[in-house]
Amino acid sequence: MAMANSSTILLASSFLLLLALPSAHATVPGPWKKAHATFYEGGSTSYGGACGYEDVVKAGYSLDTAALSPVLFKQGQTCGACYEVRCVESPQWCKPGQPTIQVTATNLCPSGEWCSPPHEHFDLAKSAFLKIAEYKGGIVPIQYRRVPCKRQGGIRFSITGNPYFNMVSVWNVGGAGDIQSVEVKSESSPEWRLLKRNWGQKWEISSKLVGESLSFRFKTSDGNFLTSPSVCPKTWKFGQTFEAQNFA
Repeated sequence: MAMANSSTILLASSFLLLLALPSAHATVPGPWKKAHATFYEGGSTSYGGACGYEDVVKAGYSLDTAALSPVLFKQGQTCGACYEVRCVESPQWCKPGQPTIQVTATNLCPSGEWCSPPHEHFDLAKSAFLKIAEYKGGIVPIQYRRVPCKRQGGIRFSITGNPYFNMVSVWNVGGAGDIQSVEVKSESSPEWRLLKRNWGQKWEISSKLVGESLSFRFKTSDGNFLTSPSVCPKTWKFGQTFEAQNFA
C-alpha cells in the first residue's frame, strides 16, 4: 500500500521521552568486513523500493544508498541501517586514497550472481559507487562496516489506511537506523499493541485508531527504545506526517 503524500508535519519533540541503552551500533562503528560492490541506475524514487521509501532524498537519505544482497537485507530488517564502504585491493579501479562513503540500506539486490546467498554484496546507487571506484571497474572488492546513522531532524512517520486497517511508514531514523518493532497505544487503552512488519519499513495493525490520541514506541536493532507519548492528537488524519525527536 502506497504512503499518502502530505505537507502536514506535526512536531512532537516536547512530548518525547528517549530511553537509551548502551549499544555498539549506536555509539561506535562495527568491525570491517569484506564484500563486493556493483552499481545500478535509478533515481530518488526508485532507490528505496524494497524498503518502502517513496523518495530517498525526501526521506533524508540522499542518493548515497545501497541495495543489499538477501544475506544482508534480512527480509527488510536492515532497511535504514548505515554502512561505511571503501574500495580495496583494486588499484586499477579504486579511487586514489581509498575514500570512504556512508550509505543507507534502502533496497534489495535480487538473488543472481553476486547477490545470491551466501554473498554479502552492495549494489550501490551509481553516484555513490563513483565516489569510491571508477565506472569501468563495474564490480570491485570492498570493505564495509556498520556505523551510526546521523540524520537531520526527527524520526518521521505517517499513517495511511482506513478506520480498521492502519499502515505506518517510518523513515529518517538516527542511531542504528533500522526499526525492529513498532508499538502503538491509544488513550482509551493502557496496553501497548505491537504492529506487524508488512514489508520494509511499513508496519500494519488491524485496529480502530481513528479519533484517538496515539502514542508510539520504536525499537532499533541495538536494543534502544524511543517512546513518543501523544504524538498524534485526537484530530489526526490519514496521510499526515508526524515528526518526533530522533535517536542519538
